[in-house]
Amino acid sequence: MKPRRVVRSPGAEMRQALEERRVIVVCGAGGVGKTTTAAALGLRAALEGRRVLVCTIDPSRRLATSLGLHSLSGRPRPLDLKPLGAAPGGRLHAMTLDTKRTFDALVERFARDDGAKERILGNRFYQEVSSALAGSHEYMAMEKLLELRDDERFDLVVLDTPPTRHALDFLEAPDRLLSFLDASVLRYFLRPYFVAGRLTLKVATRTGALALKMADRFLGLQFLQDLSEFFLAFESLYDGFKERAQEVFALLRDEGCGFVLVASPSPAALGEAVYFHGRLAEKGMPFVALVVNRVHPAPARSAPRSRSRPLTLPAGLKDKLLEVGEDYRRLARAEAKTLGRLEVDTGQPPLVVPEQEADVHDLRGLRDVALALVPE
Repeated sequence: MKPRRVVRSPGAEMRQALEERRVIVVCGAGGVGKTTTAAALGLRAALEGRRVLVCTIDPSRRLATSLGLHSLSGRPRPLDLKPLGAAPGGRLHAMTLDTKRTFDALVERFARDDGAKERILGNRFYQEVSSALAGSHEYMAMEKLLELRDDERFDLVVLDTPPTRHALDFLEAPDRLLSFLDASVLRYFLRPYFVAGRLTLKVATRTGALALKMADRFLGLQFLQDLSEFFLAFESLYDGFKERAQEVFALLRDEGCGFVLVASPSPAALGEAVYFHGRLAEKGMPFVALVVNRVHPAPARSAPRSRSRPLTLPAGLKDKLLEVGEDYRRLARAEAKTLGRLEVDTGQPPLVVPEQEADVHDLRGLRDVALALVPE
């Protein structure tokens, strides 16, 4: 007789992850409450006694707002949990990603000598695009995650991924960035014209001369020289960047890491969540829970009877209130249907967070979300 498979509730899975995991990555499409969820999970773990850092990649101030702060910097900022009665040892820090500083630190780590480091950091092309290269923001977030994973001040790091058009962009960003830095075709095009930082207009072919003339017209030769120097200097760093990217992917597949996928009950957001869940499975990423935010619970059809004198309403107002109540019930039924399909499509019962009465703008409001995610 086969043993029965024990199906654990999503709340139990989340609680265990907050107690045992080293890294939790919160991901999903933009506008689904991902940052608030990340902050709430970090707060919940801190209240239970863990030393937690919540790091956001979102350039907006949403995390700071959720925590009741005006802004966050690129350094961990401690938050006061005494009013909330945190367990002994529980601490919560928050920070935002400084892409430029993280990129500079990588250059300093992998430059073969001080001269190479100075050439890259002083390169005008690097200074302009180091925080804007395709995939650089997400790549640096992963690099920061690797650094924070080894920071002994924290038991748990919660990473809030950026709002993207496609939720998997941040997983594929390192490949895009490394492909750009390893653009052999571009370097092959540039190398004949720029040698050791000196520009020469002597070219081997008529086609090459025409290409250089057009590049000069639209970009300027100084720009091409800066671009060439950047790629030539970066050759010595490419292997180091690639090695770190492989370490990050190993970290994300480790059982000490876990992914929390956030969605809203809208069909578009749930459709993307299904796709994202499938891709996580393909990549072998450890999954923790599927959170659906801002769900509308079905209202009662009638208010409980009161011993006091019943409230008399004008007929017109009463009809309007009944109409609003019926619209709300239809919305709740539609959302319940889509959540049922989501569970069938993913095989994961979602962790449902009801629509909050007001925006979360302090730790007490965040605690209410945390309790909805992981009840006492």
